[in-house]
Amino acid sequence: MTLPARAQEPGTTTTIHTDGAGTVRRTVLHGGLRVITETLPTVRSAAFGIWAAVGSRDEAVADAGASHYLEHVLFKGTERRSALEISAAVDAVGGDLNAFTAKEYTCYYARVLDADLPLAVDVVSDMVAASLNRPEDVEAERGVILEEIHMRDDDPGDLIHDEFALALYGDTPLGRPILGTEESINTLSRDRIHGYYREHYVPSELVVSAAGNVDHDEVVGLVSRAWAGRLTGDAPPAPPRLDGAPAPVTPTTRVLDKDTEQAHIVLGSAGVARTDDRRFALGVLNAALGGGMSSRLFQEIREKRGLAYSVYSYTAQYADSGIFGVYAGCQPGKVDEVLSICRDEVAKAVDGITDEELVRGKGQLRGTMVLGLEDTGSRMSRIGKSELVYESLLPVNDVLARIDAVTLDDVRAVARDVLAAPQALTVIGPVGDHDFAA
Repeated sequence: MTLPARAQEPGTTTTIHTDGAGTVRRTVLHGGLRVITETLPTVRSAAFGIWAAVGSRDEAVADAGASHYLEHVLFKGTERRSALEISAAVDAVGGDLNAFTAKEYTCYYARVLDADLPLAVDVVSDMVAASLNRPEDVEAERGVILEEIHMRDDDPGDLIHDEFALALYGDTPLGRPILGTEESINTLSRDRIHGYYREHYVPSELVVSAAGNVDHDEVVGLVSRAWAGRLTGDAPPAPPRLDGAPAPVTPTTRVLDKDTEQAHIVLGSAGVARTDDRRFALGVLNAALGGGMSSRLFQEIREKRGLAYSVYSYTAQYADSGIFGVYAGCQPGKVDEVLSICRDEVAKAVDGITDEELVRGKGQLRGTMVLGLEDTGSRMSRIGKSELVYESLLPVNDVLARIDAVTLDDVRAVARDVLAAPQALTVIGPVGDHDFAA
């Protein structure tokens, strides 16, 4: 069973569920800081993360790239540790310390041996709670982030997905790149970065998650000590992110003429929101269309015709919208043929899939999900992200049951809604002024 467990008094703990090998528990501390753990007693590692309920979607135009910029700066030092001391502390125990920024959240995490969990809690909490964000650190990271943008621009297989978001959503928070632009990064000041930090990195907007061979009460104690003096008041935790600012879908065609060895294509449309019940049927449809080696796109484009090495379809979900896309990379001279096949296969899939594809798609979703939860890092991510963006945490068995319940009619219905919608197209390669109109 799941609990809509948001209305908890500070200091109280609830057991959300026991799911297979793990027990998930949740405590709300003063100030609204949430601690959620999954205990997996058969492993010898632990993953610890702190999730901030802010991402690139929350940025004003003047702050474009600020969430990711701040992610970099938080590694640069606190009153207790320099940048070197932060990294050296985790390196010394063979751990992994990292972070990532998404459209709707940011995460800082460490994976360590279970015996080193106190160190991980202390280091990551210190980074997130007590970053200095010094002017010299902001300036140093400006150059690093600009190089990251240049690296992305040099990788068309990466760049094309940012360009596709822009083609689908336009110059909106969902359409703009997480990294920001050269112009926006060059104009962000230390005061804006630090103000962004002070506004969004408050206990009520944060979630602490840990998974592995961990004891919930011990984690709560470690977090309470690491955040001592900062957990005051009875502010409730921020509600889960179930909607967002309007995300108008304005599909267009974007063509970037670049001197690359391959032409890269993404064709797609708006998908479904993160909490839309149709997401399970869309997952099955995605598996059948381009989710594996037996999928229609892989068979038609790679196996039968040898036109591409990499071809697949994918989905992305946000609070109130989503993406369904088809990607292929091919020789520039074959781009028209590959794009024509992609369009044909998408059009055919509007009518649904076969019984065999339904069974195979369900099996692929089940296996991908369960195998993906075989390490503590993915378990930590699942419970932390769920606390931020869902009303409740679905047990794994409940998710599997929802996948099993998908019918051919469900897939056909979501295919009509998603695949028949207006399409955006992005092409990168040495294509000149070629017209890619359908």
